[in-house]
This record gives sequence, structure tokens and C-alpha cells, in this order.
Amino acid sequence: MAGRRAYLDYNASAPLLAAARTAMIAALDTAANPSSVHAEGRAARRLIENARRDVATLVNASAEHVVFTSGATEAASTLLTPDWQMGRGTVRMSRLYVCEADHPCVLNGGRFPAAQVTRIGVDTDGIVRLDALTAALGRHDKADGLPLVAIHAANNETGVIQPVESIAEIVKAAGGILIVDAVQAAGRIPLDMSAGYADYLILSSHKIGGPNGVGAITAASDLMMPRPLIVGGGQEKGHRGGTENLAAIAGFGAAAREALIGMKSIDAVGRLRDEIEAIVKTLVPDAEIFGTGAPRLANTTFFAIAGIKAETAQIAFDLAGVALSAGSACSSGKVGPSHVLKAMGHSDSLGALRVSIGHATSAEDVELFRKALSGIASRQAGKEAAGREKAA
Repeated sequence: MAGRRAYLDYNASAPLLAAARTAMIAALDTAANPSSVHAEGRAARRLIENARRDVATLVNASAEHVVFTSGATEAASTLLTPDWQMGRGTVRMSRLYVCEADHPCVLNGGRFPAAQVTRIGVDTDGIVRLDALTAALGRHDKADGLPLVAIHAANNETGVIQPVESIAEIVKAAGGILIVDAVQAAGRIPLDMSAGYADYLILSSHKIGGPNGVGAITAASDLMMPRPLIVGGGQEKGHRGGTENLAAIAGFGAAAREALIGMKSIDAVGRLRDEIEAIVKTLVPDAEIFGTGAPRLANTTFFAIAGIKAETAQIAFDLAGVALSAGSACSSGKVGPSHVLKAMGHSDSLGALRVSIGHATSAEDVELFRKALSGIASRQAGKEAAGREKAA
């Protein structure tokens, strides 16, 4: 498509960073299996361990507690299991507690049977109801096994940030284990595994400017780990079998380094987001922006335009040179309202549009968004005027 385009869909996948690309190319030139003991294999292993340290540093964790996976979905499927190992023994998780606004890879319960998954509601801003979580965990019978709780640190659609520390206090008081889906939070808000609020974090490379197809589980310790989802040659200390994706892991590590640096200028990203929201409210005064009553990621806005289906507006933006999402990229191609909005109590079936930006977003991108929205709003106003005239 000719002409300049604005990419405003970072929560779906951030553009590949130059540093990540460089690291990947260098890794591709390291033609060896990281498990081999010869010099070439050791060189490949060093690249993986360097990346492991970089990913750990991003969330202030220990590198030895980082397990690489093929992505966040695999990481979630690994962690969301009733069967855990502690040394040579086993630990049983008898029930999983998730948030109704969680990403589908968590909301679907992983390896838990549906009957063993309890969904906790959210308020109108998308914050998990702490009273409901407390009550649900209070009813948990630990004679059958421990409670396992999974919650997103920041919502992928609204950008709403959950009170993870408060959630952790409730979970710990109930003797449970807490998994935090930090996919959207990493590189956008501080994350600190040493603070003790999370037992496990889920991370994704391509949300922070690394390559697709690689993610990680970060554990507070290795005393207790889930029974492996993928078994094989004992890679990743036996927690995830299969030869590691060397190039992708190297790119992930480089992106993690850049994300840590980029957090220092996150306020500038927030100012651009605020400018985008001001444009929305100016051009479409009755537009609804979701989650504004709660803390949100500086890079995300989620809004609905009355009378326009989200998918229709998304296509119009695309034709105008602006890439954004109609909800989550994992479900934006499906017909129906956002499950996040439904959980928040919004019945509008038109859906909503998500704009998510990053450090490469420019004033020119924002201006292109303004022009595109102006055209959409003008056409919608014309349709409404014609409808009123026809009715009269």
C-alpha cells in the first residue's frame, strides 16, 4: 500500500528492534546445538545464557530461574496445571482461580479441567474484585490440594493495571500460589520478582520488540515447578524439552535489554497516548474510553464509537494508513463483543478499538491517526444526518 503508515498495535506485536535483529543474525551464524559440548556448542550455549540473564534482569529475577518457551501461551499452559513437582515429590493444585478479563491463554485454564476453574469478576474499570477473590479462596478446601491463582498484571485490551501486591497478600494468606501474566506489563511498568509478590511470571518476546515464537517462565525459586508440558532431551533443566530456538532467544535477550532502557522514557509515550485520547474526545465527543478510572499502561487506550462496529472502523483506519486492533489480536477476527468489556459490565455489542503505541511512535503517527479518525467521524455524521432526513 502506497503512502506513509502509522503502526499503533504494539500490544499485538511490537516492531522488531534493531538490537534484536542484530542479535538474531549473529546467533544464526552460530551453527551449533547449544547442548553440544564442543567449542561451537559452548558458544551457542553462551548466547542462550547471556539472554537468560538479560530477561531475568528485566524483572529483577535470578537467571537460573528463567525457563524459555515458544511463547506466552506455552508458558501459561505449562504453569496452569494441577500437577507440580517439589524435589522428588509432587504437589497437587486442586483448583485454578482466574480473572474474567484475563487473556484467553489464561482464561481457558490450561491443563485444568473446566470444572476446576473458578472465574473471578472485575469492576466497571476492569479491576479484579478483591472481595470476590478473598471469598472464593476462603471457601477453598486445601485438603484436596492448594489453590492456584493466575492474574494479568496489565490488561491487553484496556491497559488497566491490576493491584498485584494486594492480590498477592490475599493469595498468600490463603496458602496459594500466584502466577502473574506480565506479557503486557514487561517493559512498560516496573516488575520485581525479588519483591516476593509473584511466584511465577509469564513473559513474551514479541510484545517488547523481540521476535515472535519465544517467551519465558520466570520463577521466584526452583523449589517447586510445574510438571513439564513438553518433555524430551532435558533442555531448560528438564522443565521444557526440545532444542532451544537460539536466534529467537538471543533476540529476546536483546529486546529485554532495550526494554529496560526504554522504561526511562515511558512518560513520553504516555503523553502521546493522552494526545490520542484528546483527539478521540474532540472528534467523537460521545466516544467511550474504557478503564480511565483505574491505573493504566501509558501506551494503551481502548475506546468505542457509537454506531460504528469495531471491525468496520478498523478496516477504515487500515485503508487510511493506520494499523490498530479491534480488541485483542488473538480474537479480533472473531465476531462478537470483547470478553473484557463484557466482564466490565458493558453490553455494547459493537466492540471497541485498541490503540497501543511504543517508543518509536511519533507525532506524525498521531497526526495520521487524527486524519483517519476525522474522516471516519465525518462519514458517520453524514450517515446519521441522512438517516434523520429519511425518517423525517
